[in-house]
Amino acid sequence: MIKKRTIVPPIKCQGIKTKLVPWIQAIIPESFNGCWVEPFMGSGVVAFNIRPEKAILSDTNPHLIHFYQAIQNSEITSSTARVFLECEGKKLESSDGEYYYEVRTRFNETGSPLDFLFLNRACFNGMIRFNKKGGFNVPFCRKPTRFAPAYVTKICNQIKSVSEIISYGSYEFRCQSFDETIKMATGDDFIYCDPPYIGRHVDYFNGWDENHEKLLKRCLEETHTKFILSTWHSNDYRENEYLKTLWAEYHCLTREHFYHVGAKEKNRNPMLEALVTNFRAVYSEEPTIAKEQLILLEKGEKYLANKNIEPTWTTPVDSVKV
Repeated sequence: MIKKRTIVPPIKCQGIKTKLVPWIQAIIPESFNGCWVEPFMGSGVVAFNIRPEKAILSDTNPHLIHFYQAIQNSEITSSTARVFLECEGKKLESSDGEYYYEVRTRFNETGSPLDFLFLNRACFNGMIRFNKKGGFNVPFCRKPTRFAPAYVTKICNQIKSVSEIISYGSYEFRCQSFDETIKMATGDDFIYCDPPYIGRHVDYFNGWDENHEKLLKRCLEETHTKFILSTWHSNDYRENEYLKTLWAEYHCLTREHFYHVGAKEKNRNPMLEALVTNFRAVYSEEPTIAKEQLILLEKGEKYLANKNIEPTWTTPVDSVKV
């Protein structure tokens, strides 16, 4: 059976869920037909692959929201992006890379969505990071020929795919706090939360700490909407203690995932991802997906058993539809 192709968005983010999309898709209840609500949009990869008819996608980073609003109102198209990236790419190459910092300065003054795209695809490791004054401060990736024809085509195709998905339904992009977004959800809607991973030293536009994690818990408790929360379970060195305390009352599924974010290869390690839900997860009847989930969960059990960690998630037998 041919697997459905995962749409990759034009904006890269740390912790992007591209490889986890099939897993997330597999546990969304078949009865869902309301509004898809994401309080932490990030790259938008999950929503763009779920493709709901109606969606509220929000983030506190205004540059992410402005970028997708620009695609929605056709300010940015695959054609305009191609002209821009080819032109700026030539300047980057002829300057031996120094032009990157000119664009960065320009972006921090104007906030241009196209400049944001340029920086995101030419900066070190595809990071999105801002200083306390709100200025983008990620250094150059040191590849003057970054915007080669094939790479520009790839980005433009991604823009085209996302544009088609957005035009398919009713999508609303909002720059606001996660608690405001969660309050907008009703009982028929579905909330997907992908907050910064607590205790993982990740960067976020407005920071993330224990108080934010507790506020997120309270907001989700008060809603009558089904939700999925993405977080981390454990790695080779430690566990996410909040799964045993703050989120202990909910269902939890895990699978191993490898992150490529990190300056040094030794810092790029596998980690057990976790999906926390307020409903009993039921996998799709799709054979290839169900089999994949069973294999990954069995690996997760062995991983924890080797480290003498008590598993806290729904078992494969309980999770797979029969």
